[in-house]
Amino acid sequence: MRMKWLAAVGFLAAIVSGQAVAQTPAFDTKAKQIYLVDAETGTVLFSRDEDAPVPPASLAKLMAMKVVFEALDKGELTPDTNFLVSEHAWRTGGAPSGTSTMFAAIKSRIRVADLIQGATVQLANDACIILAEGMAGSEPAFAERMTKRAREIGLPVATFKNATGLPHPGNTITMRELVALARHLYEAHPNYYPLYSQPEFEWNKILQRNKNPLIAAKIGVDGLATGFAEGFGFSVAASMQRGERRVYLAMSGLESEKERIEESRRVLDWAMTAFEKRRIFSDGETIGEASVYGGADSRVALVAGGPVDVLLPVKNSERLTARIVYKWPLNAPVAAGQQVGVVKLWNGDKLLREVPVETARAVDPGTLTSRALDALQELLFFWL
Repeated sequence: MRMKWLAAVGFLAAIVSGQAVAQTPAFDTKAKQIYLVDAETGTVLFSRDEDAPVPPASLAKLMAMKVVFEALDKGELTPDTNFLVSEHAWRTGGAPSGTSTMFAAIKSRIRVADLIQGATVQLANDACIILAEGMAGSEPAFAERMTKRAREIGLPVATFKNATGLPHPGNTITMRELVALARHLYEAHPNYYPLYSQPEFEWNKILQRNKNPLIAAKIGVDGLATGFAEGFGFSVAASMQRGERRVYLAMSGLESEKERIEESRRVLDWAMTAFEKRRIFSDGETIGEASVYGGADSRVALVAGGPVDVLLPVKNSERLTARIVYKWPLNAPVAAGQQVGVVKLWNGDKLLREVPVETARAVDPGTLTSRALDALQELLFFWL
């Protein structure tokens, strides 16, 4: 079927005038890849190359912990389950590795609860490998599980060859996916998410501080992790809560740890102060219409499932527009509340968000004559 786009600009005319507003200097960042999203409305506040695949580095541990949290929720593990520290885990992620570690002793056994703290607070490589081997028998097998689960929660690019994010050509993810993963962790695992904001933990008489410097800054950041990949620079996945506002940020391609901290603080502060919420469509308000083939009525009104809000810059000079996209035409019978497409909201040339649209009422099949006329109309359309 062809795709039909319906402009819905008229519905926004009463909300946003086309008059120019004094424009503030354009906001930018030094990050090569970035994706910044408002949690409540889903509005994309800033993006650049958000679908470019990059090595996740230590941010891969977010997916590893997703698998572990899920296993705990399902009873596959308990916090008191303990796993053996293999020589591989010790050499690759422990004290001899020179990487981030919780200093697990070879051949010792460690509780899952302690390993999770090591992986979330210290970003410890040995903790992740020990969990991977204990749960799946080997780290590669666990990495396959990570990739499989990534696909199931809607991450089409993310691929993992180890549980740590240590250098491997097969490790890849995008900024869009990191934001989606961060949001998923927050919503699906509320009991474990606070671990990411834990300032420190002590295990085996060793005090270890949170590896995310934004936590110590106490600016409202409550997660998640940082990373570094040779040739791709420094990266971060962060979430911030201020009052009722919550945002998710993923950035990569920064040149130094100092630049990562400075840019993260600047971008997050801008996200929290430079925008205001605007209601675009009310609950039940007609957004547009869709053509119906073979129905008692030739068109049906489309609505969103609830109110539709977006965040816009406080000083906004762009024109807000909306477009509905659906497969043309709909085939009768059509049920009330049937999701048939999406409405895309744009601020100038920036896509803010996509919202599913559904039919406002049912459309029954039409008479034989009306169906024949619709068939003729569709035939003429494709012929022309």
